[in-house]
Amino acid sequence: MDGTNRADIAPGKKVKVVQKQDQRSGKLTEGVVKDILTNSKTHHHGIKVRLESGIVGRVKEVLN
Repeated sequence: MDGTNRADIAPGKKVKVVQKQDQRSGKLTEGVVKDILTNSKTHHHGIKVRLESGIVGRVKEVLN
């Protein structure tokens, strides 16, 4: 799952996100979703979330 559908993401799910400052390099950060910050059902760049670590980024990959 690529993280563009809000329905695929829920608090407690493990994901990989790209932070704003890492968008050019594409560096991904792994973590567990704390809050979903995007209100729309889909977003072409990925749903924006806050991880339990406090990092905010757009989901690029949903892990199991």
